[in-house]
Amino acid sequence: MGQFAYDVDAGNFQQIVIDGAEQVPVVIDFWAEWCGPCKMLKPILEKLAEEYQGKFILAKINADQNQDLAAQFQVRGIPAVKAVYRGEIIDEFSGALPEGQVREFLDRILPSPAAELRAQAAAQRDAGDFAGALTTLGQASKLAPGDQEVRIDAAEILAHLNAMEEASQLLGSLTPEMQADDRVVRLRAKLNFAQSGVQADEAGLRARIAAQPDDMEARLELANYLVAMARYGEGMDELLAMVRLDRGWNEEAARKTLLSVFSLLAGDPLVAQYRRKLASALN
Repeated sequence: MGQFAYDVDAGNFQQIVIDGAEQVPVVIDFWAEWCGPCKMLKPILEKLAEEYQGKFILAKINADQNQDLAAQFQVRGIPAVKAVYRGEIIDEFSGALPEGQVREFLDRILPSPAAELRAQAAAQRDAGDFAGALTTLGQASKLAPGDQEVRIDAAEILAHLNAMEEASQLLGSLTPEMQADDRVVRLRAKLNFAQSGVQADEAGLRARIAAQPDDMEARLELANYLVAMARYGEGMDELLAMVRLDRGWNEEAARKTLLSVFSLLAGDPLVAQYRRKLASALN
């Protein structure tokens, strides 16, 4: 048995598969002594584990002797190969494949150099090193110019740094399909609020509204400012007040803006709360 292939059972499963898959993909080969195709596939996997020199770990599990593990991975027949990475099954196949197809499988599951740099940039960002994260993402972009996730990562950092125009340009370079991605929708909403609210004079706007409660332009500008300042509840309250005053104003601008806030805050408990309030205001 080589340096990168292990016989695995319940005793070392946590160490080899669970912990190991936090670093590199772990390829689990479920096999049995009586299985002819298993005897064809296993040496191919062992050979490639040595050839790839630690880019993945091979975990060989005797399905007959480790039925609980086989059941955990919903093994229906063998050989069954499951690729695990960071807590998830990222790909799998059943039956014996020729070496060429196994190589294609491995190349598909291995993190690209750009993906590794993205992970490095994420760690730098979390540590507060935004300039370093952007530099690392620049390196990732050179390795994989077509990787749109790299551009989104960079746009998120630029938005955090209030470089709104640069962030918007990166988002504008994405394909139409990627424009619909949840991350992009949320980020674009954040940019829109930041750009529309950045010059606002809160005290002046509140004075205008106090003098003329139906000043919808002032209310909308104030709402955008509050959301841009992450004062989401206050901003949404202002938008709800607009809906109650005149829901059709400016082609339902208040309701549409409120929906943009919902996109921005996806998953936040405030969204469900204010969806109910909006529904009540519209009825």
